[in-house]
Amino acid sequence: MAAPSTGAQRVAKRRAALRAQGLRPIQIWVPDTRAPGFADECARQAALADAAYRTDPELSQFEEAAAADIAEHLDALEAGHRE
Repeated sequence: MAAPSTGAQRVAKRRAALRAQGLRPIQIWVPDTRAPGFADECARQAALADAAYRTDPELSQFEEAAAADIAEHLDALEAGHRE
């Protein structure tokens, strides 16, 4: 019977398998949602985006065009899976 693997060995095996699939590990840093002031900064940025949206008619046109483009690509992907 084989000796039980350690956690480190299981992680190494999993990472090797992912690398064999052509993937590579990366580290991503994201804002800490628990940090003081995070919610206030979110509200500030949301207010700026809302003000821009209300004052720039081209922004809503851009948003609609982007949504239509995404929907078109999703429809094409779904059609490809159905064939």
